[in-house]
Amino acid sequence: MASANDPFTTCLVGNPEDNKNWTVYLQTLYLLLSPAQESEMNPTSHFFETTEYAYGYDENTAPCNEGNSFRRFKSLLLPILYCLVFVFCLLGNSLVLWVLLTRKKLMTMTDVCLLNLAASDLLFVVPLPFQAHYAAEQWVFGNAMCKIMAGIYYTGFYSSIFFITLMSIDRYIAIVHAVYAMKIRTTSCGIIISLVLWLVAGLASVPNIVFNQQLEIEQSMQCVPTYPPGSKTWKVASQFAANILGLLIPLSILICCYAQILKNLQKCKNRNKIKAIKMIFIIVIVFFLFWTPFNVVLFLDTLQSLHIINDCQASNRIALALQLTETISFIHCCLNPVIYAFAGVMFKAHLKGLLQSCVRVFWSPARGPGATQSSSVPSQLSACSDSAGML
Repeated sequence: MASANDPFTTCLVGNPEDNKNWTVYLQTLYLLLSPAQESEMNPTSHFFETTEYAYGYDENTAPCNEGNSFRRFKSLLLPILYCLVFVFCLLGNSLVLWVLLTRKKLMTMTDVCLLNLAASDLLFVVPLPFQAHYAAEQWVFGNAMCKIMAGIYYTGFYSSIFFITLMSIDRYIAIVHAVYAMKIRTTSCGIIISLVLWLVAGLASVPNIVFNQQLEIEQSMQCVPTYPPGSKTWKVASQFAANILGLLIPLSILICCYAQILKNLQKCKNRNKIKAIKMIFIIVIVFFLFWTPFNVVLFLDTLQSLHIINDCQASNRIALALQLTETISFIHCCLNPVIYAFAGVMFKAHLKGLLQSCVRVFWSPARGPGATQSSSVPSQLSACSDSAGML
């Protein structure tokens, strides 16, 4: 055991009998350890994860490293999943846009809603190639792209929810208030409402554009939301907004709308009405099955920010669950086109007509362009007009 006169001991703490030297030693040790505690709080590579790097030491926040399973999932599986979702969503929703836009005009409110929903899904997955590289390596696209991708992500997120909700309200008005529906379920009304919803979705994403920035953390460039020092208000508000606008309000509206629709259908034996709402039911059910787990985990992450959950192991599990459920939620963007094909009878017929037209153009040169045009295009227009109010 080192004596009090040991030069090494004296160099470190001075005379142990001197309380002032012990105070200096503890203060120095505190200053040396504080930065290390900040740097160990590793962010994860997605836009919903949040952090604070400009704060002072918070005794309620314990340093917590990512687990090995989380690192492996983030660096190996996430890029593959992101790329697969991006490719399938791009193909499927581009096909939906192609079918809708080849009609000479958008004829109903439903057409407008489906068009905007497909556009929202495409917008929502635009950041995925960037996120795939980010999960495997680091953020190399600069601060401006960090903010732009966060804005696109949140705009697509909110707009998808808004248009699914609008489609349900549209079905409710068309079935329960059929007479009144003739006045307001017009293409122009649908376009105006769509513009308003896009504006609201854009405004809802503004805080994320402002706070997201590129930071160098542990010699690695990260794109993370960085909130004001010493305050959890913005983070908690952002996550509560995602829960409320992304699940609670839409779910409440859908329950009310479909409860009234079911009451109306009990009085009516018209099968066409059941077919008309079948696709909407499927879209809504699939959407909330894929998004509810993420919203639940996001709520748990909010509780962690409020120190209601304050355990390192629980924090790692929440971070892993947040990544996993967010990745699962992306899949709904790929399912919407499949739902259109199986549930939308007239949509499927029109798609079949367009594909047959393409086959005739590229694989029947003997008939000539004039014959192909005269035989296929009129049938497309006829199918289009027959399906004016149906999808």
